[in-house]
Amino acid sequence: MSLSLLAVRLFADTPPPATVVDKAATWMEQLKTLLMTYAIPIGGKIIGAIVLWIIGRIIIRAVRGMTSRVFERRKLDATLVRYLDSVIGVVLTLVLLISILSIFGIETTSFAGILAAAGVAIGMAWSGLLSNFAAGVFMMVLQPFKVGDMITAAGTTGVVKEIGLFATTIDTADNIRTFVGNSKIFGDNIQNYTTNPFRRVDLKAQIAHSVNPTDAIDRLRARLAKIPHVAKDPAPSVELLEFTAFGPVLAVRPFCHNDHYWDVYFAANKAIVEEFTAAGYAVPAENRVVRS
Repeated sequence: MSLSLLAVRLFADTPPPATVVDKAATWMEQLKTLLMTYAIPIGGKIIGAIVLWIIGRIIIRAVRGMTSRVFERRKLDATLVRYLDSVIGVVLTLVLLISILSIFGIETTSFAGILAAAGVAIGMAWSGLLSNFAAGVFMMVLQPFKVGDMITAAGTTGVVKEIGLFATTIDTADNIRTFVGNSKIFGDNIQNYTTNPFRRVDLKAQIAHSVNPTDAIDRLRARLAKIPHVAKDPAPSVELLEFTAFGPVLAVRPFCHNDHYWDVYFAANKAIVEEFTAAGYAVPAENRVVRS
């Protein structure tokens, strides 16, 4: 056997130095200690937090559904039901988050102090949101309108779809969904078109100087009473409103429920044209006399 082969064989049969074995054993022991002390407990807490979050969300949905059914059985206002549902959802979610934080050993008392301090800071920064929240609470108590009412508020006219914690959702007549801050609504004038049983439709009818106003008034009163959805009590009103250079102007005012406002509005305009045409009234024109 050659010397080189003998050297390789002797080197292969030689055990590693004791220091290498000791370092490997120490490293394995430290890794084991790290896993047992930190990784496994923290991993278990993270898994527990995830499981608690999933179960908590399921419970929150179940509680909200149950409370909504109870409120509906008690025939509470739909607006109040949605508002209470939002409040319950926020409160239960906060409780769930505090419970999850307690899993990681965070004291809830200290967290409550931090939350209070953060609330003050956020309140100063987000005073607009808090004012919207306060306005929403007052609107729920005073109830100037409810879901389904047609209103004009903060320059927006439409049907109320939802009153939220911070904003009110309104669908306008041209089917545009608009979100208006509660404080802006509550701090401005609110017109509710749905509260009263009927609404007046205001129109004008121009007639010529040659037309007898009394005859035009009688014709329009009889025709307005035949329009669908026009209220019989109060009866439609047709009166002489003013005089212009084109001739007298009649105030045409039928009454109807708010749901039929535009139907009556357009039908009344059509009735004015048809009645005046059938009567053979002259077209209103401005008459001027020039003397030199």
